[in-house]
Amino acid sequence: MAVPRDDAAIDRTTVAAVIPAYLEEKHIAEVVRRTLPQLDRVLVIDDGSTDATAETARNAGAEVIVHPHNRGKGESIKTGLRHWLDRNFTYVVILDGDGQHRPEEISRFLAAASTRAELFVGTRMSDVREMPLLRRSVNRYMSNKISRLCGQPIPDTQCGFRMVHRNLIPDLLGGADRFEYETEMLILASRKGCRIESVPITTVYSDEVSSIHPVRDTIRFFKLMRRYEKPEV
Repeated sequence: MAVPRDDAAIDRTTVAAVIPAYLEEKHIAEVVRRTLPQLDRVLVIDDGSTDATAETARNAGAEVIVHPHNRGKGESIKTGLRHWLDRNFTYVVILDGDGQHRPEEISRFLAAASTRAELFVGTRMSDVREMPLLRRSVNRYMSNKISRLCGQPIPDTQCGFRMVHRNLIPDLLGGADRFEYETEMLILASRKGCRIESVPITTVYSDEVSSIHPVRDTIRFFKLMRRYEKPEV
């Protein structure tokens, strides 16, 4: 069930971007420069980086909020969502700062807004030729598991390229603080009765280095899943 709303036209002036970034001085300028032609307002959340991420993003034309210490990707996303909620944008687009997402494909999310879903998630699973086999298998396993928990199909639950309607944002400002937040966002939205729409995007892998800790963050993910798999009282 979609949240009732009366949207104005969805275009570059009514949608803003949030780019969470940690130690991304190498990639962030290009991501910002490629995002600005798509949307008028671009915000980078520097999550306590010790390099020149914030300065580089600012010089490229982004607004920048700096966390004084590393708080996690989830907290970075929430900082950005709060910022734009207070400024009355209709949608917020979230994309990574490492170049994994093509800002030029933001237009696909804007076009999908006509479906009146509240949350849009990119999917790379329409064409997996560029996705490593192990990552593809893990992604499918996790997406199937999370989709069952959400009660609706979400083919690429691990994709961080997303667009959120402002009506949903207040319900997404709690929860986890690190990478597992992206999973929790889907669960929270689903439990509010919101429909999640998938938007085909391109699979991009270059020289980015994942900040995900394979053991620690996997444990956090399964703890999150166990918590939500418990019957609601």
